[in-house]
Amino acid sequence: MIEKLAGRFAKIEPGEGPGLFWAGAYFFSILASYYCVRPLRDELGIQSGLDTIQLLYLGTLTGTILVNLAYGWLVTKYARRVFVPVVYRGLTAILVIFYLLLKVIPGVDHVIVGRAFFVFTSVLNVFSISVFWGFMADLFREEQGRRLFGLIGAGGTLGGVVGSFLAGRIAKTLGPIALVVVSALLLELAVFAISRLVRIFRVDVGAEERKALEPEGSGKPVGHDPWEGARRVVTSPYLLGICLFLALYSISSTFMYFEQARIVKATFTSSAERTAFFAKMDLWVNSLTLLAQLFLTGRIILSLGVSAALSLLPALTMSTFAALAAAPSATVLLVMQVLRRVSEFGVVRPAREVLFTVVSREEKYAAKAVIDTFVYRASDVVGSVIDKVISSSGLGFPTLAMLFAPISALWLLDAWWLGRQQKKRAAALGSAPAPA
Repeated sequence: MIEKLAGRFAKIEPGEGPGLFWAGAYFFSILASYYCVRPLRDELGIQSGLDTIQLLYLGTLTGTILVNLAYGWLVTKYARRVFVPVVYRGLTAILVIFYLLLKVIPGVDHVIVGRAFFVFTSVLNVFSISVFWGFMADLFREEQGRRLFGLIGAGGTLGGVVGSFLAGRIAKTLGPIALVVVSALLLELAVFAISRLVRIFRVDVGAEERKALEPEGSGKPVGHDPWEGARRVVTSPYLLGICLFLALYSISSTFMYFEQARIVKATFTSSAERTAFFAKMDLWVNSLTLLAQLFLTGRIILSLGVSAALSLLPALTMSTFAALAAAPSATVLLVMQVLRRVSEFGVVRPAREVLFTVVSREEKYAAKAVIDTFVYRASDVVGSVIDKVISSSGLGFPTLAMLFAPISALWLLDAWWLGRQQKKRAAALGSAPAPA
């Protein structure tokens, strides 16, 4: 039944249905969890002021470093079937603590807790998704990734739609703090989906029986020490190329975030109007992304290749910068941000995750976590510093857009290079070659 339904949108091989379903359910749960609290996070950010947001980016980077060290230790001590669910149980426990601080315990400074919550949800977003895609790149072969990652991503997008819908309804009826509890419950659903995937793929079970398929050894912890991931990154040109791609995406997204905050603050006068605007944007992004993942993602990656799919983001980012520099209005912001984020979530992100299907297990977990969290958040800080320098000098966003043009050209070249390297690695592994 699952294979027949999914087969309408992508090529599904016999026996892939159950794994595809629970992978989609896993992604659904973590994105629904995040989008439940995302509008609350963004509103707390605006209330804190732009200068405070820049400090919170530094706090997020610090939190990311600490989480990476803890995760690096975890993956060296335990097998995948243990450390993957432990990650989400840990995040759930922290959400419960925030709920107690905000709702139950009297006399707590809610401003300080709110800023800590902003930092935590920013870390939660990139870290939970990084662990998810690392697990997917480990479970599915490279050829399966090109066919199925779009559909798996659709499960997450549907979760984003549901999370955004729940955020709007629950915040009005039970209050915004109740969203924290809902977010924690959804992470528990993710842990259940992980347990099903562990059974379906027999993760870390029967090492001798699986030795031919997993020569690195089932059931063995990944890596050697908490710094293994960082060492893997700095010694691999391929991983450094992925770092560059993600860094340029993160820096450009930070520029957009601050410009978005300025436009929204100038356009809407009340907290309710701003929160509603953010929720509307999220709903449009997730709805259109779902359509793209169902009908376009797999076809684009299979027919045009990873390089072309990756190149879509730098091209659209430059168009977004130009449009906002010419007409900085809420309407233009909504349209361009929706287009850019749909391309990222609907096409570019699945293609970027295909890059990790052709690396070693240590790189899929330890190194990938460093790239997706530390590199991403460090680039946030770089972007916030550049934005502050340019805005304080009075040059404004049009100048920033002009300066970003040559950087976009570098970004495009990196996208094409990564796609060609992925194709070579896939061929070396004996996989069917992908278009470059």
